[in-house]
Amino acid sequence: MVVKPSKRAQAKADELEKWLESKGVKVARKEPFQQNRTLSDKNTPSAPSDLSCIFVLGGDGTFLSAARWIGEQNIPILGVKFGEVGFLAETTEDELFSAAQSILDNEFTINSRMRLEVTVIREGKELVSELILNDMVINKGALARLAHLKTYINGQDLTTYKGDGLIVATPTGSTAYSLAAGGPIIHPAVQGIIMTPICPFTLANRPLIVPDSSRIEIRLAKKSSDIMLTFDGQEGLEINDKDTIIIKKSSYPVNMITMPGQNYFDVLKAKLNWSGSNI
Repeated sequence: MVVKPSKRAQAKADELEKWLESKGVKVARKEPFQQNRTLSDKNTPSAPSDLSCIFVLGGDGTFLSAARWIGEQNIPILGVKFGEVGFLAETTEDELFSAAQSILDNEFTINSRMRLEVTVIREGKELVSELILNDMVINKGALARLAHLKTYINGQDLTTYKGDGLIVATPTGSTAYSLAAGGPIIHPAVQGIIMTPICPFTLANRPLIVPDSSRIEIRLAKKSSDIMLTFDGQEGLEINDKDTIIIKKSSYPVNMITMPGQNYFDVLKAKLNWSGSNI
């Protein structure tokens, strides 16, 4: 279990742990990683390979932390809502034990969600490579000038984004920061990558969806400074004009556990407070 550090989530995790152990299930618990402005120690151990599944008790941030913890492993994850929005949660606190019983009875399906692999090359050497489930964000600092981001698709020049930054998101991440920045909502089954400019200097720069087979390359204009690259809002790295950022579809998706009867559009309507027709 990956548990949000709140009294409510921890108390429910205690209940679940006792219940699972009464069923003969061994349980390991961890708290989510702290969100940092710089990349955490790469020696941090990943999830044990013998885990049957992971229960995430928390919000989307806790879920993203768990997804980063499993790395390239295909351990299935169940999100249990204990946060504010919870787009990544499959079930709620009230339905936790019935969902757990369904998992023990093998009455669930797996929904694979695409991840992106983000690699930063500095002066010809790989500086860092990260897997992301939601988005990669390039942001300028509060006092920095406009970010100038030279962008290429499959080696061909696309455009230079000028503005506060750029979001590159998966369909899963389309309901996160990209949506707040004016990007489209994309069903998780749609095979595409979303590029959403943040407060673009020109209205001609609009959100763009490219095939998930695309290789996106981004370079900063000369003398760029105070620019931060963040991974799923969890960890960050300061970048400069010596860096090349390469984004492509990862070979390692996240396997999310889906309960019977759950429908993506029902979840979407509930989270966004959409109403039905009055006609």
